[in-house]
Parts: sequence; structure tokens; C-alpha cells
Amino acid sequence: MKREKEAYYNEGDANPKILSDLQVTYGSSFVPASIIFNTHIQKPESKMTAIEKMHVVKRGISKTDLEGFKDKIGMDYDQLAATLSVARATLINKKGPDKFNPTVSEKIVSLADIYSYGYEVFEDVDRFNRWIFSPNRALGGESPYDLLDNQFGREEVKNIIGRIDYGVYS
Repeated sequence: MKREKEAYYNEGDANPKILSDLQVTYGSSFVPASIIFNTHIQKPESKMTAIEKMHVVKRGISKTDLEGFKDKIGMDYDQLAATLSVARATLINKKGPDKFNPTVSEKIVSLADIYSYGYEVFEDVDRFNRWIFSPNRALGGESPYDLLDNQFGREEVKNIIGRIDYGVYS
């Protein structure tokens, strides 16, 4: 499954067409578009290199981008604050173009990376959004959401998504 998806993803295509806020077309195939950035990044976070993610973090994630991300993943501010391990006020007090500091921006990009990868693997936004909140045997009965509040939990959730992508029972 993964090889097929990667074969269709063509980073060299200079003019991807936006199909919706969650898909980009390359030729006749689809991959999810960036789920944080509405304008300047035209590929999913899961396809960004570490260097690209570092540049994004250094520039900072704006409140506007966070709002779009929050709406796409269907979390409220309380859930998002808990997941990012920040105070709710930290997320709410910023205005439009104001940017979050690098620490918060890095957590947002890391979370977006997981959602981007999940949307790609599950091929259905609603199905992935349900999965992320459902108890999982591979995680000791905890839901993936419960593990997203720290780096190690995010890595484990991403590993589980990768196992699902490769057809390993998870």
C-alpha cells in the first residue's frame, strides 16, 4: 500500500491542483494537502523533510494556521491545549497573524505530521478522527489521543499508523 502511495506522490510537480482543503492531485492520484498551512506549503506534513519542518518551526505557526488546523482535526481548545501540553490561554490569546514560539510551533507541527500521515493511511478524515479517540489494543487499551501529549507518545502513535499502513495487525 505504501509503495503505491509514494509512487503517485511527485514532489517535482510544480503546479499541484488543490482539490479540497485536504487533498492535492499529482497527475491522476491524490495525496492529502498540508493540514496546517493554507497557502505556502503544498504538500502534507508527513511528506515534509526534517529540514522543511525545522524552517516552519523557526518561522512559527500563526494563530490563523492553528485555527484552520483545529477545525480540520475537530478538536476544541481544551483538547488541543491538553495535547500540546500548554495552557488553553496560550492558544486563545494570540491573534490572527501572531506566531507561537518555537516550542509550541514544534508541538503543533509534530501533531500535524501525525494527522497528515493518519489521513493518508486511513484515506478518510472521519475514520481517522474516530480511530484517534478509540481504545487501541496495541497501546494497552489507551486511545492514541491519550498519548499525543508528549514526544514519545506521538512517536508511538506514528509507529502504530505506520504498522497499519503496512498491513501489520495493530
